[in-house]
Amino acid sequence: MSYMVKLIAGLTGTGFLCIFIGGLSQSISSGFAGFVGGAPFMLIAILVCGMAVYDFWDECVRKK
Repeated sequence: MSYMVKLIAGLTGTGFLCIFIGGLSQSISSGFAGFVGGAPFMLIAILVCGMAVYDFWDECVRKK
């Protein structure tokens, strides 16, 4: 796969994943669980998005 295709596909997929997880975290925190009840999921969501962004950078951006 060419560099540009990997970059576009990886950025699109990582972006959609982070938007989905961020929206899920926001809906849990603003709903019945409240901020305190949603805080553990919010921390996990931030960690998962960070790992996804690092994997995108490692696989698609960094020249090996």
